[in-house]
Amino acid sequence: MSRKPELRGRAARLARLFPSGARQAARAPFVLLVVLLLGGGLIGLLVLNSALSEGAFRLDDLQKETKSLTDEEQSLQRDIDAYSAPDALQRRAQELGMVPGGDPAFLNPDGTVRGAPSPAAGGQGAAYNPLILAPEALVTEPGPPPAADPTPTTPAPEATPATPAPEATPATPTSAATPTEPPQPAATYAVPQ
Repeated sequence: MSRKPELRGRAARLARLFPSGARQAARAPFVLLVVLLLGGGLIGLLVLNSALSEGAFRLDDLQKETKSLTDEEQSLQRDIDAYSAPDALQRRAQELGMVPGGDPAFLNPDGTVRGAPSPAAGGQGAAYNPLILAPEALVTEPGPPPAADPTPTTPAPEATPATPAPEATPATPTSAATPTEPPQPAATYAVPQ
């Protein structure tokens, strides 16, 4: 028969700290718990990695879409700049029959006129007859209120284009302090009558 040797002193005290055979059965649930934690951690890392790669693909798609939209915006801005260039505006105004305007006159806040207005030159656009009337030509003057008697009235005449007012004579400012001249536009256009 074999017996375990009897331990003495320090070895005996250390042997009491380690579990004996009856306590080794409690080790199986701990090992199972560690294996489950490691497996769950690996599955969690796999899910996290796939979510990050999906986010990277979406980010790449959004960056491509942003680049294409930026290119489209720049193209549209170039078109706007080309249409609003002074030579393009001048060409379009001449196509519409407009002619360069004369020198403008300015009204001061006190009602005096500063500058001497001059009419627009009747160049090549003088024979231009617009198809669309100006908004002020469509305004009709209000008539008298309707009468109380039931007599038939004649229909109102159609609106006629307003006749241009005679040119105002330039007046000199009456105040002692002369205001500064506003900047003159490079070219103004007016529709010939």
